[in-house]
Amino acid sequence: MSEVVRTVVVKSTPLPRKVFRVFVELEGMYRNMVEQLVLFAVRNNIASFTRLKALKYRELRSLYPHIPSHYAYTACQDTSVRVKGFKKLKKRGVAKTDVPEVKSVSIWLDDHLWRLEGLTTIWIATLKGWVRVELEPHKHFWKQINGCWRISSEAKIKLNRRSRRLIIYLTFKKSVESCEPRGFMTVDVNENHVAVLVDGSVYLFETGFKNIELGYYYRRKRVQEKYGKLYGVNSRIKKKVFRKLRERKNDLRWKLANILVRLAGEKQYVIVLERLGRNPARGMINYMKTTSYVTGYTRRALEEFKGLSRRKLESTGSPWST
Repeated sequence: MSEVVRTVVVKSTPLPRKVFRVFVELEGMYRNMVEQLVLFAVRNNIASFTRLKALKYRELRSLYPHIPSHYAYTACQDTSVRVKGFKKLKKRGVAKTDVPEVKSVSIWLDDHLWRLEGLTTIWIATLKGWVRVELEPHKHFWKQINGCWRISSEAKIKLNRRSRRLIIYLTFKKSVESCEPRGFMTVDVNENHVAVLVDGSVYLFETGFKNIELGYYYRRKRVQEKYGKLYGVNSRIKKKVFRKLRERKNDLRWKLANILVRLAGEKQYVIVLERLGRNPARGMINYMKTTSYVTGYTRRALEEFKGLSRRKLESTGSPWST
């Protein structure tokens, strides 16, 4: 018996200005707490949530007495995750600053700071008391609800100031029973096709990953040149085009992963994937000749396809190996 965790993003209905100002004020206080905790944790080499809470909880409560006390707990959890990630990047030589920057903030909530009412309404504890927020559920949300997934006690919220909405990150959990494998199904992911070995027979799926990735690269480059000069780097129209391009690119991977997982589930086979390493594309650059081919291949997500297959296998309880 194992537990699978999934995150579903749901938007709220547009909030009244007065209610939204409450969340803006709450976000400002939460950001200040996280910034103070990050500086303290890095300077004192503290990454443990328990130790950080023991040293800073009373100070945070005295500085921010108007907000619920458990925001100090969740701020310490948030800081612990940030500092641990920063230390890993620092160890690999990727981080270029001495202290992690707090650019974007998602407010972490535990079971004392929010509760669910029905399936489309949540209550959130703020400095003005409990605030009722209506959700706008979508197809993926109902799929998790109707698929025997249970909502966890942890959640996160983010503010969308343009539309005065809350973006809620809900965590779903599901217990899955692992089945005993009856055989093996080998999967080899290549540039333009995926080879699958089942019961001694080889099946070849033509994917065209290479052409898709190269086309995505050139299209993205043209969009950046066109809309970057007219509307700026972070323009809304440019983000919309990029989102559509990513959806087209990922659609093929999802469909192929579904076919493989469905076949493995019917036969109760173990899917054996190739071991690509942490950064497989970088290791193959030395064998490339043209710059465009190198650029396209470094953006080709063979590891992403493996990740999609693993997620589908975990949610169904089917075993896998690398």
